[in-house]
Amino acid sequence: MTQQGKTVAVVGGGYGGAALVKALDEHADVVLIEPKDAFVHAAGTLRALTQPEAWAARMFYPYDAFLKRGRHVREYASGVDERGVTLASGERVEADYIVLATGSGYPYPAKTRTDSTEEALAHFKETHAELAGAGRVLIAGAGPVGLELAGEIKAVWPDKQITIVDPSEELMPGYEAALRTELHAQLEKLGVDVRLGVSLDDEPAVEPGRAGAVAVTANGETVEADIWFRAFGASTNSGYLEGGIARLNRRGQLPVTPKLNVEGHGHVYAIGDITDVPEEKRAAAAGRHAEVVAANIIAQIGGGEPELEYQSAPYQVIVPLGPDLGVGQMITENGPVQLPLESVVEWKGRDLMTGMFDSLYRTAA
Repeated sequence: MTQQGKTVAVVGGGYGGAALVKALDEHADVVLIEPKDAFVHAAGTLRALTQPEAWAARMFYPYDAFLKRGRHVREYASGVDERGVTLASGERVEADYIVLATGSGYPYPAKTRTDSTEEALAHFKETHAELAGAGRVLIAGAGPVGLELAGEIKAVWPDKQITIVDPSEELMPGYEAALRTELHAQLEKLGVDVRLGVSLDDEPAVEPGRAGAVAVTANGETVEADIWFRAFGASTNSGYLEGGIARLNRRGQLPVTPKLNVEGHGHVYAIGDITDVPEEKRAAAAGRHAEVVAANIIAQIGGGEPELEYQSAPYQVIVPLGPDLGVGQMITENGPVQLPLESVVEWKGRDLMTGMFDSLYRTAA
């Protein structure tokens, strides 16, 4: 173990931030600035909703369990400069290195709407009860989140009527036609009604996730349901940086160098969804960003120069439809390859990768 007396402030404890503080914990005085009390494995939250007793608690990994030397400050950041981070309380965290990893927001239940694990668990149970009593479900958004939610609901309640609406003319545009064909076939097998090229004239008056009479007009037709969920609307969590350390692009993202420095700042880095790296914003990419930045900061702490540059890796997409169905695609040197169902189930569908995160962040009692 090395202890260099250098302070690294990491703002945000999502997929990238959590991986980074764990990697740097033995090399520096790490300060994690994150209002949540635990890392949330967002890939499992939809199953936490449909099967809360078995799955909900497994999605939360308290930071104190894997942050051994560093400290966790449960606050929001309100500003950042080269010398440190200003907290919402007005206090300061001075730091030699700063990493911005605040990620993106997304509607509940794909992401929690509270910073408290206890409250989040209560929300899952409440929404589960609302959903359990609803015979008809409307999901607005046919991206991976909306599709996965439909699959998780059908895995528990196969008789529920599910309607998905989306303004796009095709499912998962940009992916191979064979993947979309297989996806349509599986959704038809599940009995999910997918209406593409359909926009809601207005959102339902009922709050998402609350049981109630839902009646909306979409392309001139009335869609009725007993509960609805919003599965669209990602937003970059970068409001605290406006007018600050760098100019944000129109998506609210930070410009970064190949070494993932914020442009113009040798000791300030950014990782994950908050960066302007032109790639799919996924948890796996945030984890690879963390590896690059950890190596560069460790080199700087040791008196060297940061040398590692980030290279976007061939990506894969896996969309489970419950534990036993789903589709996937991997990009190889020879082009896109569709994953067999067995691989989709083994790699993600069965346990939503909780085994991997348990090994990383779960400390044995």
